[in-house]
Amino acid sequence: LFFLNRYLSTGTCFKALQFDFHIGKSTIAEIVREACTMIWTILQPLEMPQPTTNQWLEIAGTFYSKTNFPNCLGAIDGKHIRCRNPRNSGSYYFNYKKYFSIILMAVVDANLSFVVIDVGAYGRESDSNVFKECPFGKKLYSGQLNIPEPAYLPNTQNVVQPYVFVADEAFALHKNLLRPYPGRGLTDKRRIFNYRLSRARRTVECAFGVLSNKWRVLHTPLLVEPDFANEIIKACCILHNFVRQRDGINFDDMATSQLVDDLEVRGTAPRTQGLQVRDYFSDYFMGPGAVPFQYTCI
Repeated sequence: LFFLNRYLSTGTCFKALQFDFHIGKSTIAEIVREACTMIWTILQPLEMPQPTTNQWLEIAGTFYSKTNFPNCLGAIDGKHIRCRNPRNSGSYYFNYKKYFSIILMAVVDANLSFVVIDVGAYGRESDSNVFKECPFGKKLYSGQLNIPEPAYLPNTQNVVQPYVFVADEAFALHKNLLRPYPGRGLTDKRRIFNYRLSRARRTVECAFGVLSNKWRVLHTPLLVEPDFANEIIKACCILHNFVRQRDGINFDDMATSQLVDDLEVRGTAPRTQGLQVRDYFSDYFMGPGAVPFQYTCI
């Protein structure tokens, strides 16, 4: 396992490890692959289990205490992991950033730990399409996640609001998924909402940064086949959670087999409801949910 840690933490290629440890390159590759698969299989139920309703409530409480965004269950985004272009794959893995990649789609909590991941989508796909087609996205849009019932926002007692995930402009608006208002013609109320949403959403960007800087194999192209690369990425994510729970730093897939793959999303009502939820949150941030300015004397 020493050269597994060496590979994941530095990104040293198998050829270099062959000379360092005097073991055949193919043998090293097979050991790394088996170790990554075992790490995910053993640690996933412990470090990234399928969230229960109570666990969702704990995540929402942490989000509110750290980002002042109520009823928030997680931040969603995708990360392009560089890879070697597989044989006979055409342009499937060639992304808009002009390199070949595999997409890591993730839901992150306020402690920068991964709640759910989905790995393996083609780099050419957009984040929105990847999320819609992944098992977690299908369950969310079909209303089959065990998320808590709508609740009053802090300091209000008028209308209950659903628990939501936050994401950037690439994702579709939904009653349980909020995105920023478009950039043109913003009012003060909408600017404040976008700012507050950004404070919550940045947790996923920070999590990706911590992940790739701790496991620097993700800084270099993965010179292996896509299915092998998926195992490496999943192992890095689960080890990230393992370390986050034990390193004392508090901020600053769900296994795919546990999800249903063939759910159908129907109708446009969720987007209309999403518009109403977003407008309610923007009004809330201008009223009961406003964060007072703090002045300090120098």
